[in-house]
Amino acid sequence: MKYRALTVSREFGSGGGLIANTIAGWLGWKLLDNEIITQIARAARVDSTVVRQYDERVDSWLRRLNEDAIRGVALASGRPLGEADFFDAHVMDELTRKIIEEAYTGGSCVIVGRGSQCLLQLRPDVFHVYVYAPVRVRAKRLRARLEPGADIEARLQRVDEERARYIRQHYGKDWRDPHLYNLMISSSESEEATAHAIFYAMTGTPHQPAVHAGAASAR
Repeated sequence: MKYRALTVSREFGSGGGLIANTIAGWLGWKLLDNEIITQIARAARVDSTVVRQYDERVDSWLRRLNEDAIRGVALASGRPLGEADFFDAHVMDELTRKIIEEAYTGGSCVIVGRGSQCLLQLRPDVFHVYVYAPVRVRAKRLRARLEPGADIEARLQRVDEERARYIRQHYGKDWRDPHLYNLMISSSESEEATAHAIFYAMTGTPHQPAVHAGAASAR
């Protein structure tokens, strides 16, 4: 099977984003991770910081109630509503789906999270991967990335719960359901080793580093 797209779902701190970026580079494919945020911000005409607030998250009933109240007050007072006033989790989901579908249509893309494993589940030419790692491994990696004094364990739990809730609410699926994936793999050894394993599982051949002309002629 020749695949036209790869989706990478990942536990927080598992290195899934880095792994996706590595494989995209090896394949010469487009990476959709933070680029999704940029595209949505451009399409919705809102600041990217607003978009990030909804990235792989769902609205609580209280947040939806507050947003509706703010809009009601603004309309009653005659204040013009800006684009950001209409941007919410529903708009985020619609735009995310559109961008993922367009990326799949174009082909040769690696998509990180955002429900792509569910949205493209019935496409036989998409390879789906779930990357996980033990908490101790993820915590160690995050200590080098997050601000000093951050509650790593609490952050791990919160982000993973948000991602699971996002999939459950928008797609009615269990984020960790093995039936959603061609491969579920631990990145505990290293992100690069995991990227090699995924590459081989997807293509049937090991990744061979490019040999530069200078190195070849020196042999």
